[in-house]
Amino acid sequence: MSDNPAAPGIRAPRTAQPAFPIFDPDAAPANPVTLVQEWLAFAVAGGVSQPKVMTLATASAAGIPSARSLLLQHITDEGFWFASLADTPKGRELAENPCAALTLYWREHGRQVRVSGAVTVGPRETAEGDFRARHPNARARAIAGEQSEVLPPIDEMSRLIAGAASQLDGEPEFVPQDWTAYVVAPDMVEFWQAAAGHEELRLRYRREGAGWAKERLWP
Repeated sequence: MSDNPAAPGIRAPRTAQPAFPIFDPDAAPANPVTLVQEWLAFAVAGGVSQPKVMTLATASAAGIPSARSLLLQHITDEGFWFASLADTPKGRELAENPCAALTLYWREHGRQVRVSGAVTVGPRETAEGDFRARHPNARARAIAGEQSEVLPPIDEMSRLIAGAASQLDGEPEFVPQDWTAYVVAPDMVEFWQAAAGHEELRLRYRREGAGWAKERLWP
């Protein structure tokens, strides 16, 4: 307990709630991927800040977890796609333990989606298309150094990035061999919706054979 009575506590005073979208779990589609696509499109149309940013959680073979935020690239019938260099902490963890969980959160709409499932590597052409669509600066940094490793001195780092940018100028179609497209094939998808009166609605889909079982959950 702080000795300073003015110090803010962990539980801040509640503020007035915005008008959240209406969610009727009984009217939800049979396939959760359809509902994620609907919620994402609604978030984009509604001007939600960074609607495609998601938290991706992975774990090592020893079960040590880690999480980070990155962009959701696509949603298809196969699942939820993202891309990364394979020789990174998340890439190495996925090679050891090819399962992941991801979370999308749209604060302005009081909505959250949780997904978990097995992760597989997508086609090479998907990875190449993803890399070439990225900003030139992002591509140069991806090939200049080793992601998540300790930075070299600033002058060396600048030299490496300049060299990578020069390489891309000469080879605009170049894609690192270990740039990888991953897809999370969901076996669980949970939707959370805030509502008036500080109530919450939760709907979980569980993979059941070739289809899905829907379950309402306690908040």
